Amino acid sequence: MAETTIDAVDGGDDADREFVEHERAKLREFVKGLSPDDIKSGGWFTKLSAQALSSYTDKVDWQYFQERYEGVPVDVIVDQRMKMAARYAALEGGLSAGAYSAAVVATLGSLGGASPATVPAAVTTMMVDVAFITRLQLRLAWDVAVLYRVPLDLSDPEDMWKLIRVAFTIKSGEAVREGVVKVVPAVVRPVIKRFYSGAVLSAGKGLPVVGKYLLQKNVIKIGIPVVGVPLAVVLNRYTTLLAGRHAQAVFRNEARVIELAERLSKRSQHPQLMLWVAWLVIRANSKIGDDEALLMRHLVRLVRDQHQVVDRQFAHLVDIEPAEVWRRVEAEPGDLGDILDAAERVAAVDGDVNAAEKAVLAELRDRCRRI
Repeated sequence: MAETTIDAVDGGDDADREFVEHERAKLREFVKGLSPDDIKSGGWFTKLSAQALSSYTDKVDWQYFQERYEGVPVDVIVDQRMKMAARYAALEGGLSAGAYSAAVVATLGSLGGASPATVPAAVTTMMVDVAFITRLQLRLAWDVAVLYRVPLDLSDPEDMWKLIRVAFTIKSGEAVREGVVKVVPAVVRPVIKRFYSGAVLSAGKGLPVVGKYLLQKNVIKIGIPVVGVPLAVVLNRYTTLLAGRHAQAVFRNEARVIELAERLSKRSQHPQLMLWVAWLVIRANSKIGDDEALLMRHLVRLVRDQHQVVDRQFAHLVDIEPAEVWRRVEAEPGDLGDILDAAERVAAVDGDVNAAEKAVLAELRDRCRRI
């Protein structure tokens, strides 16, 4: 079955609705193929992820966006993708909301008594909604990563988990609840808090972390039918926009760090020394920030690829000795302005330069001046 993309239509409200209904029909077939155990165990999420990303990631690459948005700044394209996905999410919420009732919650708890090959109709209603939003947000996160040219290898478990965390803004349950409460009408906020903290979630306790989290985000729509369509529309739209903005923040920042690594490697006249100095700056204090670790990973890769420098001593380093770095600095003839510039940029990659980093930079300046 050919995979459609979130910009498959561009013909106004009617075309949007037709697209959403078509996608819901495909997902209904997917849900019908699930067993009660798939839902209770969380296996549905594994199956949906494979279905949502396999052919989609082959089709949607950098070239795909170049052909559709040639010459458009990447931030503009990301904004358009987020708004488009949020529009589809809201439409789907409206279509699903009318079918929800409190009976769905009760049915969730009875899954254990269902036959292995039969998923109750009430649960199918819920799972189509959950699957639609899940797939939409996974693909939106992938789009944002591709647009910012952040490499993700989904055969690598670390990269796959990173995409999942970004797509669903996975945080603590309290953070999720409070985030939802902020955007719904004041009159239903106390009710929502009771649903998130009450026994209604007992049906989800058997799901793994991701499946349980995604179920929790939909319990409000299932358990408060009196609120109806408006709440379902708001929540679907809000959670998708939140996912998109989170993906933009994460992948845009990663793109910034990668861009810095590329710039430093390209300009460096002393690529091997740059690695030692950069690591000395980062290790000036006891903590290694995420941006610093990311920068070093890409610096090592780029120095290897662009300068054919593979420093095995550096790779095996446990504790970096300042004296060893200063010896290497003093052994290099000529202007070391590129090294000083790189050190200053490395120190600032994660924000303000701290006192320990300033001390290293000050000594580096003195030593570069003596050469």
